Amino acid sequence: MTEELLINVTPQETRVATVENGMLTEIWIERAQKIGRVGTIFQGKVKRVLPGMEAAFVDIGLEKAAFLHVSDVQAPAPREGEMAETSISRLLNEGQTLAVQVTKDPLGTKGARVTSKLTVPSRYLVMMPYEDNIGVSVRIDNEDERDRLRGLIETLRGDETSRGYIVRTAAEGVEAPALQADMEYLDKAWKGVIERRKSKKPGEVIFRDLPLVQRMMRDLSRGNIERIRIDSRETYAQCVTFCNEYVPELSRCLEHYPGERPIFDLHGVEDEIDKALNKRVDLKSGGHLVIDQTESMTTIDVNTGGFVGKHNLEETIFKTNLEAAQAIARQLRLRNLGGIIIIDFIDMSILEHRRQVLRALEKALERDHARTQVNEVSPLGLVEMTRKRTRESLEQVLCSECTVCDGRGMQKTLETVGFEISREIIRQVRQFDIDSVTVLASSEIVEWFSEERSDDLAELQDFVEVPIRLQAEQFYTREHYDVVLQ
Repeated sequence: MTEELLINVTPQETRVATVENGMLTEIWIERAQKIGRVGTIFQGKVKRVLPGMEAAFVDIGLEKAAFLHVSDVQAPAPREGEMAETSISRLLNEGQTLAVQVTKDPLGTKGARVTSKLTVPSRYLVMMPYEDNIGVSVRIDNEDERDRLRGLIETLRGDETSRGYIVRTAAEGVEAPALQADMEYLDKAWKGVIERRKSKKPGEVIFRDLPLVQRMMRDLSRGNIERIRIDSRETYAQCVTFCNEYVPELSRCLEHYPGERPIFDLHGVEDEIDKALNKRVDLKSGGHLVIDQTESMTTIDVNTGGFVGKHNLEETIFKTNLEAAQAIARQLRLRNLGGIIIIDFIDMSILEHRRQVLRALEKALERDHARTQVNEVSPLGLVEMTRKRTRESLEQVLCSECTVCDGRGMQKTLETVGFEISREIIRQVRQFDIDSVTVLASSEIVEWFSEERSDDLAELQDFVEVPIRLQAEQFYTREHYDVVLQ
């Protein structure tokens, strides 16, 4: 499978698209006014300690206080013979300052999630200054390679056993000199963090990870990368310098894209982004998915649609579900959907078909950079899964709540609003001694009363015994109206 990166840079926004075999699979967007903060270390101040939740709210200078759970607090090492302290009220005090690192960006109404167990990332390793263990990425599945890398880190860190490391996927096959260079870089970076902590005030940044483009270069799985096209000459030059120093094998993939045609028009990326904001996803077979994203979970419904198959209904259902499994894995990455995800595949009566569809979904999710967990089909025929959520979904980045329907995704019918207006007129006339009523409403409501329900309007006038005048207001939405008494 070949992979291509398209990088679109403007002064206000940077967008990176991953295209696999000509198809958009992931999109990252970083805006100058709203840069993602995952990995950033802040000087924080404990705002409130909540013993009942074993958590605390920490002011890190953002609009909403960050959430810090007791499991994410770096506790001091216990003295000999003592138990490790696990109570939030004993570990933290209101007004206390401490360095915290963002693990999840603010999402919706929730503030950022933070930890005081700080880490510093590099190309091959993640340093854990307060730990002493060595971990290896689960994506490196060869046990011999895992043992080799773990042994190398043990040897290279020598007596410095007070620092732990996570070996990243990119380190597979890498030899000792490169790992040692990474460890030296991390050592300098951590000393810088310690120095800056001394002078920083609460709410100020102590350490910030690389910008989006350089971060992508560092974290890329390089085996399948064919080329990286960048439409900004300045960013291209920065990437050449960065790659030559840190990721020399990617230098050959870099290309400056000078074309007049916008770079995201290649492979139809702009169109795919627009489609990813729709609830419905059409499948090639004629079936479709319906994806509903809510605050608590995402639900995905699979439908056969116009696909009737060639032999029988069970074959139709099986083929639709197999195609849907591939499409769902891609949509999760593209839309960056996280948290609890419930998938309602079309009911399958053959047990082997269920197994194959589930295996197909798990196989398709293997390329996902986010950690996923898929459960077996439930008694209700639903597949429950989770996907790690660290940043906002595509919809949350690009969209805001509808001001017309207040985020419901629905609006009242003309008839419903018309009857509401009628009831309001009756209510007002009974309370006040008036000569006439003027209804200010949208043009479609005025037309509905005047044309479709003119008899009802005349009957209402007879009932309240006052004349009713309709006035169309250009900027009123369907559900917005005013009843003015005269």
